Amino acid sequence: MTPDKPFFTYFAPGAVHAPHHVPQEWIDRWKGKFDAGWDVLREETLARQIAEGVVPPDTVLAPKPAAIKDWSSLSEDEKRLFARQAEVFAAFTEYTDHEIGRMVQSIEDMGELDDTLIFYIAGDNGTSAEGGTNGMFNEYTYFNGVPEQVADMLPLIDKWGGPETYPHMTAAWAVAMNAPFTWVKQVASSFGGTRVGMAVHWPAGIKSKGELRTQFGHVIDIAPTILEAVGLPEPTSVNGTPQVPMNGTSLLYTFDDATAPERHTTQYFEIAGSRAIYHDGWLAGTVHAAPWEAKPATTLEDDVWELYDVRSDFSLAHDLAAQMPEKLAEMQALFLEEARKNNVLPIDDRKFERLTDPVGVGRPDLFHGRSTITLAQGMKGMSESAFPNVKNRSLSIDADIVVPEGGATGAIIAQGGRFGGWSLYLKDGVPGYTYNFLGLQIFDILATEALAPGAANIRVDFAYDGGGPGKGGLATILVNGKAVAEGRIEQTQGAIFSADETADVGVDLGTAVVADIGAGRASHFSGEIPRVTLTLQ
Repeated sequence: MTPDKPFFTYFAPGAVHAPHHVPQEWIDRWKGKFDAGWDVLREETLARQIAEGVVPPDTVLAPKPAAIKDWSSLSEDEKRLFARQAEVFAAFTEYTDHEIGRMVQSIEDMGELDDTLIFYIAGDNGTSAEGGTNGMFNEYTYFNGVPEQVADMLPLIDKWGGPETYPHMTAAWAVAMNAPFTWVKQVASSFGGTRVGMAVHWPAGIKSKGELRTQFGHVIDIAPTILEAVGLPEPTSVNGTPQVPMNGTSLLYTFDDATAPERHTTQYFEIAGSRAIYHDGWLAGTVHAAPWEAKPATTLEDDVWELYDVRSDFSLAHDLAAQMPEKLAEMQALFLEEARKNNVLPIDDRKFERLTDPVGVGRPDLFHGRSTITLAQGMKGMSESAFPNVKNRSLSIDADIVVPEGGATGAIIAQGGRFGGWSLYLKDGVPGYTYNFLGLQIFDILATEALAPGAANIRVDFAYDGGGPGKGGLATILVNGKAVAEGRIEQTQGAIFSADETADVGVDLGTAVVADIGAGRASHFSGEIPRVTLTLQ
């Protein structure tokens, strides 16, 4: 509408965050490329980094975490599965880069490329290691504390990366792809969990071409850089709301001066108790817990801190904490100062609890104190945080429906999808309730007779066994008050169904909880649903 004005685009693909999904033809391009394993990959990566000048020539590989096995110690089955995981990840990365290239080409086709400032930040706080020892066919097993075994995943290897999967790779590949560092995403105390590559392109505004910059920068510096580049002041008020001043430092001073003194000299980091402080070429930090550990091994007070001179130790391979206790203490004090200043305190090291239990961690919850909600047909797309928490408790689902002549098929109410969830539905007029446990087990409770045309009431009562999260229970389907089916659900998901699937009335959006009912248009209920009441006990 305003082609004469500058444009701003924020393009953030889901790659290469799990799940790793990519068309098969892209996966095929990487067949066999990772058969040598992650130890060789780390060595080859560092050699290329040194050859291309990305890292100093004296950089060495920092040690792997103790939990990461040597590739040579693996079985042939493990090597075959893990190599496939890396092939899919690499294909996903390449595919994403290709699509970003299409966007850049579009800008060039408009004749605007030379005068468009592009920041290409490649990474996800370092490669992700939530895949743990073996990787996962379904990432939600991680969030629900259900480890997947190599023997269970091997038969599914050819599906890896396709729509029937929600996969993640073993943590060992994350370590390898963060070479030359030790650690990974979530570990805020290591550059392996915070340092990613960035390219800046602006031919009309930057005289230098193809050069490297080594001044410290942080993602909070991007907005100030853009504002300075286009000559806009930092906003002090937006729509009448006073703004907190930006903490970042414009990087514009580095664009044409590789030797300019560093301006962003101090930066704190913290994620789930892993924390660090950067200051004037030094980094001090502590690894509170690895991503594959459900609980930290120590308290926050007992954490052991490390100290690195980044100026001479790019990969953080040489811990100087024991040699320089006074410098370490100085850095720890600075972290606390910055943490207080930036509202980091109090530090909360609960991971899964913060994700799945808002009431327990003191966060607002839309349904706190409520035990019932009434819905109707057409109410759909309700995310897990905007829907009652049905996990780890008894409940009832009470639905009034109208069956047309010829019967009805489709979802009455569903939550989740192929990789975990539940659904109350009719199939050719016959009521059914299915609990899909992480795509690993399907529990079907099915009636035997189709409903007659007209109004009917269907209720599911689920009596939870108790005794902690993720336990089983007994489900009973009642039609017009009469029990018509009963069955055990041996396991339930105690933490999360999905980050992207929703709860829906009269349809199952996304992927299908019940394959025979389908998803989207196929799952639309062919009758009417005046009311569905969900009651928690």
